[in-house]
Amino acid sequence: MGKPSRERSLAGNEAKAVARNLRVSPQKLNLVAGLIRGKKVDTALADLEFSRKRIAGDVRKCVMSAVANAENNHNLDVNELVVAEAYVGKNLVLKRFHARGRGRGSRILRPMSQITVVVREAAAELDKPKKAPGKPKPDKKETA
Repeated sequence: MGKPSRERSLAGNEAKAVARNLRVSPQKLNLVAGLIRGKKVDTALADLEFSRKRIAGDVRKCVMSAVANAENNHNLDVNELVVAEAYVGKNLVLKRFHARGRGRGSRILRPMSQITVVVREAAAELDKPKKAPGKPKPDKKETA
């Protein structure tokens, strides 16, 4: 008599990975996460490989882990994967002390963060760019 298993929170064509306790502020990590959102996994890994941000290597490991989870646990095709979501959260904050003048001290906050990467298997038709909705432009011949 065991506990019933928890239902899966993701769809059948999705897999995720979480990297916790990354030694960078969430604001800086979100800049790197913005580089990979919505891209195919191949291009996202290439962008992270050649990024000059220090934390890009850890984000790359998290994306590779999500791809491995998709392949091994959910039998998804690796060549069709797209980074569907990449969101950042706060984690621990180390509070440190810095000596200041006249015998005082000030607090230094050293934040940590976590990133969650969700990859989704997308069909080839979904990768085509969509046209922006709006009014159709009139032809120049009609207005003259």
